[in-house]
Amino acid sequence: MEQAMPPAIATPEQQMMPAVAPSASESAAFAMAAQQKAIVEARYKMALARPRDLDMVRQAMLKDARRPSFANVAIYHKPVGKGIEGPSIRFVEAAIRNMTNILTETATVSEDDERRVIRVAVSDLETNTYFSQDVTVTKTVERAKLPQGEKPIRVRTNSYGKPVYILHGTDDDILNKQNALISKAVRTLGLRLIPGDLVDEALWYVRQTMQKQDAADPDAAKNRLIDAFAQLGVAVESLKDYVGHELSALDPNELQTLRAIYSAIKDGETSWKAVMDDKAEKDAEAKQSAKNGKIAAAKAAPKQETKKEPEQPASGDAPTPESSTTEDNDMFGD
Repeated sequence: MEQAMPPAIATPEQQMMPAVAPSASESAAFAMAAQQKAIVEARYKMALARPRDLDMVRQAMLKDARRPSFANVAIYHKPVGKGIEGPSIRFVEAAIRNMTNILTETATVSEDDERRVIRVAVSDLETNTYFSQDVTVTKTVERAKLPQGEKPIRVRTNSYGKPVYILHGTDDDILNKQNALISKAVRTLGLRLIPGDLVDEALWYVRQTMQKQDAADPDAAKNRLIDAFAQLGVAVESLKDYVGHELSALDPNELQTLRAIYSAIKDGETSWKAVMDDKAEKDAEAKQSAKNGKIAAAKAAPKQETKKEPEQPASGDAPTPESSTTEDNDMFGD
């Protein structure tokens, strides 16, 4: 039978050699991983120890909806096609806060000279429900005019046939774009964790709050909206062009629509230029549709027939009054 080999015994020289120590970067990575693990475990323990109460969540959301300052930015409207409307980023952020035990995280997945990919994740710590979405932040900006001394990366032509210059973005440009994309992703993912009936009820109260505010003092509501647009660089004349009349004649529906458009621009959903471009396109379609309707109506209208004059008999064939009388007498046997 073969005998098992005895375990190797380190020589005195080997025992004196130090063990291989991890590098500084490895030590930092291990420490960071341990720290993140401890934080996650602590969050889950706290969530299980203090679970949410949906009745309290509902009351908190309705309390926010009754505040005019919150209601004014709680709904966004994007005038694309028939219009896209829904809860704004500010609304979802407040709802996530009221829900409690919901964790939002962001992490950079990859990055190069032209783009940065960021993973946005929203988790319900009580149910262990997790949603994530990757957003791509391009490190470029578009300008209608080329700044002096700058060389564009490339040039494209817009729908009006004019050149648009694509340039390297500054740190502020990239940060603003990144924050807007992250906020949109958080809104999309957060709405998956908030009960839909609570969202609908809160939005109903938001609209009621805006209607009461506008009815109480329409001029003050209009002035606040004008001032808000002015901070975005939108002048009064541009607002008149959009509604098609003087702002003194704004009706409640127009006021609410403009307020929702302001929220969409503020959240980075759209821009005033995009809003006016969409309006110009719709106006052109309406004019063309009206023109086509007139042409179709003209073609479908029955043509009026000209009345023809009765044909006069030839002079030799015309019966004389005497002959007519004689024929009549003969017909009756006289």
